[in-house]
Amino acid sequence: MRFRWDWVEPVMPVPYVPTLGPVHPGTPTPDLFAAVVEAAGTDRFLPHDKDRRWSDRKTEQVLVDAIQHHPRQTLVPTLLDRGARTVRVHAYTSDPEDLAAASDLARQLAHVHGVVRAAVVSFLGPGQPEELARGGIRVQLRDFTAGAGPAPGLPVQECHQLPAGAGFGEFASAMAADGFAFLHERMRTGKTGPVLTVLHEGRVAGAIGPMETMPDAAGIVRLLPQYFGVLPRYRGRGCGRALWRAAMHWGHEHGAAYQILQTTVGGPSDWLCAAEGLTSLGVILQAEVRTGEP
Repeated sequence: MRFRWDWVEPVMPVPYVPTLGPVHPGTPTPDLFAAVVEAAGTDRFLPHDKDRRWSDRKTEQVLVDAIQHHPRQTLVPTLLDRGARTVRVHAYTSDPEDLAAASDLARQLAHVHGVVRAAVVSFLGPGQPEELARGGIRVQLRDFTAGAGPAPGLPVQECHQLPAGAGFGEFASAMAADGFAFLHERMRTGKTGPVLTVLHEGRVAGAIGPMETMPDAAGIVRLLPQYFGVLPRYRGRGCGRALWRAAMHWGHEHGAAYQILQTTVGGPSDWLCAAEGLTSLGVILQAEVRTGEP
């Protein structure tokens, strides 16, 4: 399967590659589309896939035979084999009416592959009305070429430097919904980068990590996404901003040229990124599709 880039590029408002997620606007995106198709069905990671740090096999694959590629619409379906198996159809199109065709394809493929869950992934370019972006995930770019940015403003330290009784384990359990219980288990294996923390009265109030870098498809070093959260009772005290700024300093000091972040539209991290001057690359929308299965 070969993509005609003069068909795809005009209907791709957000730099997003199925199975890989959002990428830097300067990334060789046509090559990435070809690579994820070539890797389909192999369970292997591409060398620059950020997800390879979490698993020994790739759990989302492009369903190559079901791709629909036309001059003004490209539909790229994938099968996600993690948790509740899900068919996702990535719809690159400028016509909202084409999303009905994407829903039909998702429904058909869910039946073919025996899965209950199906969804359509669509995209809004930057600058679109906020009401259209509700419920979506904003893609944000932090460029380090101008420097690390402002200092954190509060003391931030790595988790392994915490004093006894700081309660990172309790923090992780309380923030399990934000991924910290999973991260804590990974930390115990010693296979993750450092995790930055901020304390309130000697107890962990918030954390961000793991802090890790990886070259992208063009060989440019990027700071990888982190788990990021502050306990609700400590929000509004500057803890989140301090953690985020400390993470940006860590990335800059470790040679990263940029970071791509994803934030829930209208959420605390979204507002923080806007206040810190990040560049919005657009919004990802995912709509569930009724499959007819119980």
